[in-house]
Amino acid sequence: MNREYHKWYSPNLGREMELLVFGHAGNPVVVFPTSMGRFYDYEDRNMIRLIGGHYENGWTQTFCVDSVDKESWYNKQAHPSARAARHNQYDAYMYQEVIPFIRARNPNPITVTGCSFGGYHTLNFALRHPDVVSRAVSMSGAFDVHQFSNGHYDEGFYFNCPPDFLPNLSDPWYLERYRRMHLVLGVGEHDICLADNVRMAGILDRKNIPHELDIWGGYPHDWPLWEQMVLKFF
Repeated sequence: MNREYHKWYSPNLGREMELLVFGHAGNPVVVFPTSMGRFYDYEDRNMIRLIGGHYENGWTQTFCVDSVDKESWYNKQAHPSARAARHNQYDAYMYQEVIPFIRARNPNPITVTGCSFGGYHTLNFALRHPDVVSRAVSMSGAFDVHQFSNGHYDEGFYFNCPPDFLPNLSDPWYLERYRRMHLVLGVGEHDICLADNVRMAGILDRKNIPHELDIWGGYPHDWPLWEQMVLKFF
C-alpha cells in the first residue's frame, strides 16, 4: 500500500501542518481526526488496515489531516471569539491548501469523513464548501458549538454551527449543491451523539435536502462502531 507523509508551512495558520496519504488512486477521502486528535490516529486505530485492499487496488485514496482543535474550540484560555477565528483559519487551510493539494493528485469527486468531533468537521466543512465536497459521511458527530461559547455568541460561531445556520439558509447556490451531495449521518443507538444526529436529520428534512440517517443498534460512541461504518461506507 502506498503511504506518504507530507508537511508544509500553512500561511493560513502560521505554522507547519502535517498529513498522511494512503493509496495511489480511486475515490479521494479526507479524514478529520476526533476531538483534539492527530493526523495519524486514524491509521493507529486500524481504520486504514480494515479496508487495505481498497488502497492496494486503487479504489480509494485517503488524506488524513491534522486538527487545531486545541487552539480553536477546545482552547479554554482564549476568548470564544478567538476560538472561532482560529477555526476559520483552519477552514481556510483546508479549503485553500489541502483541497488544491488533493486536486493536483486526484481529480475525482471528494468525500469527507470523520468520527466524533471529526464528524462535526465533516458536516460543517461540507455545508460550508459544497463546491468541493460531493459526499460527506459523519460518524457519531455532534454539530452544536454552543458548548464552546461560554455565553458569547457571534458570527464566528453562527456560521460554524450547522443547527443554527442551516435552518435560515435560503441561498439557492448552496441548497442546489446540498441536494446533489450524498450526506450520511451515522450514529449508534446508545451513542451520546444520537440526539444531535436525529435533530440534524430533522433540519435536513425540513430543507428538503436528501440524506441518510443510519442508526446502528446496540452500539455506543466508540471505535468498534466506526470500524463497522468504514466497512459499510468505504
